[in-house]
Amino acid sequence: MRLQSRDAFSSYHPAVNFLYFGLVLFFTMCFLHPACLLLSLAAALRYAVCLNGRRAVRRSLRYLLPAALLAALINPAFNHQGTTILTYLPSGNPLTLESIVYGLAAAALLSAVVTWFSCYTAVMTSDKFVYLFGRVIPALSLVLSMALRFVPRFQVQARAVSQAQRCVGRDVSDGSLLQRLRNGVTILSILLTWCLENALETADSMKSRGYGLPGRTAFSIYRLDDRDQAALWWLGALGGYILSMWGAGGFACRYFPTFRLAPRDGWSLSGLLAFGLLCLTPVIIDRREDRQWTRLRSMT
Repeated sequence: MRLQSRDAFSSYHPAVNFLYFGLVLFFTMCFLHPACLLLSLAAALRYAVCLNGRRAVRRSLRYLLPAALLAALINPAFNHQGTTILTYLPSGNPLTLESIVYGLAAAALLSAVVTWFSCYTAVMTSDKFVYLFGRVIPALSLVLSMALRFVPRFQVQARAVSQAQRCVGRDVSDGSLLQRLRNGVTILSILLTWCLENALETADSMKSRGYGLPGRTAFSIYRLDDRDQAALWWLGALGGYILSMWGAGGFACRYFPTFRLAPRDGWSLSGLLAFGLLCLTPVIIDRREDRQWTRLRSMT
C-alpha cells in the first residue's frame, strides 16, 4: 500500500497541486460526455488508491455507491423527457432511455467529484492553502483551511469519544432505545464542545502570532523549482488544449430529446486523450518516480 508521504505529486509546489485539482474538478463538472466522466472517475479512484490504499477506498465506496445509485434512480423517476419510451411507470409517466442514461451520467459525475475532493483534502493540506492565499485573503483562507480540516478531524475525534464512552458502557450501542438516544446526545454534546473550544484556541493562537497584520512575514518551505515549472507548463498546455477542443465542440453531448454525442473523429479523440492525460497526471508522476527509485536502487 502506498503511503501519502510516498506520493510524488504531493511533494510538488502548492500552486501545481491547486491548479491541477482546479482544472480536473472544473472540467469534470462541466463535461457531461460519458467518456469524460468515465475517464475522470477511473483516474480519481486510481489516485485515491495511490494516496490512501485499497482498503480506505473500499470503505469510502460503501457510502459513495449507494449515493450514486440513488442519483441514478431518482432521475428516471422524476424526469420523463426523451423520445425512446421503454415502458410506463405505475403513475402513468413514461420511462425513457434518455432519462436513464442521464441518471447514470449524474451518478458518475457525483462519484467522480466526491472522489476528487477526497484526493484534494489529502494533497492540499491547510498549510499549502494558507501559503497560496494567506497574503491575498488572509481571513478567508484561514476560514477555508479550517473548514476543509474540520470533517476529517471531526471524524477522528468522534471515533475517539465513541471508544471512550464505550469503555464506560455509555456508547450508542449500549442499553435500551432511550438510553442509546441519551448516550448519542451526550457524545454529540462532547463533540460540539470540542469544536467550539478548538475554534477559539485556533483563533487566539493565530491572533497572538499576528496573523493577517500588515507587513507580517511567514516562513515557507515551498520553492518553485524547475520540476514545478515543468509541471505548470504541462498542466497549462493540457488545460489550454482541452479548452480549445471544448470550444470547438469536441466534447458536445446531448441527452434530450435524443441521446447524441459529438462525431468521433481524430480531433475529438485527441481531446479525450488530453483529458485522460490530465486526469492521470499524478499517477504518471508517481510511476515515473517509482521507476527512477527502482533504477537507483539497482545501481547501488
